[in-house]
Amino acid sequence: MNLKDIAKLAGVSTATVSNVLNGNTSKVSETTKERIEKIIKEVDYKPNAMARSLAKKESKMIGLVVPYIGPDEDFFMNPYYARMVAALERYVRSKEYYLMLRCVPDCRQVIPQLSSWNVDGVFFLGVVEPDVKEIISALDAPVVFLDTYTKEKNIVNVGLDDYKGGYLSARYLIGKGHKRIALACPDYKGTGVVRERYLGFKKACEEAKIEFTEDDIYRTDTVYKGAISVGNDIALSGKGYTAVATMSDIVAFGLMEGIKQCGLRVPDDISVIGFDNLAEGEYVYPKLTTISQDINEKANAAGRGMFEILEGNKDYTADIHLPVQIIERQTVRQL
Repeated sequence: MNLKDIAKLAGVSTATVSNVLNGNTSKVSETTKERIEKIIKEVDYKPNAMARSLAKKESKMIGLVVPYIGPDEDFFMNPYYARMVAALERYVRSKEYYLMLRCVPDCRQVIPQLSSWNVDGVFFLGVVEPDVKEIISALDAPVVFLDTYTKEKNIVNVGLDDYKGGYLSARYLIGKGHKRIALACPDYKGTGVVRERYLGFKKACEEAKIEFTEDDIYRTDTVYKGAISVGNDIALSGKGYTAVATMSDIVAFGLMEGIKQCGLRVPDDISVIGFDNLAEGEYVYPKLTTISQDINEKANAAGRGMFEILEGNKDYTADIHLPVQIIERQTVRQL
């Protein structure tokens, strides 16, 4: 059963049937519309989604690109990514759209595919500065960035007050009496989320006249197993650290395990503070003290920005930095 067969049964043109299927019923009488819809239901006709998207010049699909994922990684290895994907999908679904996920080692390589797939818009998660201009120049569809730092103007970007998050992390540890503090984080010398958190952390140490140098920074990726090894290094460093701060909860979990493997205890021997406030922080023992961000609100803000553009406000721009706060649990002790 195809469009022509339905038109013949209804006694109308194929164009009329197509208009009803696509919701363009301003020139179709209510009686004709009901007759066509009844036939469609009786014959259980399923229109071709791709053909409909081409006809309406919309696909009802929103892309989500998670870049810098290596060949042996997936976004489930990082609970933050998993939560963000789930929150964005929920928002997009509430608008009766579909979310199409792609994890890539380089976000630029997926641009040709996004164009050919006729997506209505694209979310990009955590893009580095040099890639932003190329993305917005190459894509015709609306783009919303998350966790991205750039000098490009007239874009939609949603993130956190990352500088304040790093600052709060150090101030909290210092307020608990800690003076020998290590920092475990990925590369902080470029631009982006980690850099902003590092700068805030460093500023708090400077204000409190706490000695903190590059020798106190331990490089780690955001994978649990890698963080365990860094936890070993900190515990066995002989530098007298009483606390260690991190840039993500997943790293904090790994550090705690690495410290434990060396026969030390959290927080009795070394305190640990995380960043993100993932649900898993309530499940570990001791429960993780962390810097909290509202992942659902971040996703909702990004979704609102996307649909602001899709629903007609083509000139909409925004640079949103959501607030953070300390969540005090059990992994930091008072000295």
